[in-house]
Amino acid sequence: MRVDVLTLFPSMFAPMHESMMWKAQDRGFLEFATHDIRNWTTDRHRTVDDTPYGGGGGMVLKVDILVPAIEAVRGDSEAPVILMSPQGRVLTHSIAQELAQHERMILVCGHYEGFDERIRELVVTDEISIGDYVLTSGELAAMVVIDSVVRLLPGVLGAEGGADRDSHADGLLEYPHYTRPAAYRGLGVPDILKSGNHGAVDQWRREQALRRTWGKRPDLLVSAELTAKERALLAQWDEEEMLNETKDHDDN
Repeated sequence: MRVDVLTLFPSMFAPMHESMMWKAQDRGFLEFATHDIRNWTTDRHRTVDDTPYGGGGGMVLKVDILVPAIEAVRGDSEAPVILMSPQGRVLTHSIAQELAQHERMILVCGHYEGFDERIRELVVTDEISIGDYVLTSGELAAMVVIDSVVRLLPGVLGAEGGADRDSHADGLLEYPHYTRPAAYRGLGVPDILKSGNHGAVDQWRREQALRRTWGKRPDLLVSAELTAKERALLAQWDEEEMLNETKDHDDN
């Protein structure tokens, strides 16, 4: 995959040259480039923004700078042009999977008050948000999107199918992990994980993922693909929780 980022602060992308993102580039899975938006300015002050029509605070990124910049970077390709924006689709694992199908994507990072609306109308094909909050600029959001997408590319994580076992990959949170030592400060490792019975381990992990999701993110269970047995387990846990709450209320 090739990823191009249009930004006012290229130096903020130093983390892209560390850890798995660096390895992805080194192994040829990722081609990454930043493009300084100021390179498309024509005045001596390299002006990229101006005051908004109608008044109000803040500065707005100029359409006559951003559109030529995006068109120059995109060229003749049909790569999606994605605006980092709190107004966009909220990033999920399924959206990351969708974006991972592209051979190329172009991310546009905003700053100041926002974008001239005509930028959206002329060149933007998608908008992505990483949550219902506002950042000072889009660079951090862009790196989150890139990381979530690139790690899904075949071969990037090294372990085949590794991303398929992550939280949210199958609609559930990931099961607990353990490694050596087998005992630490009175806490041990579940015997099933040391049994060598891979079928039983898989079943235990699935049940633990289900229980963890039920306890921490029950909203995810609405759309998760579950068996009849798993739904019965959920009903059992709900009933047990209600009984415990009733007992605690009676005790008080």
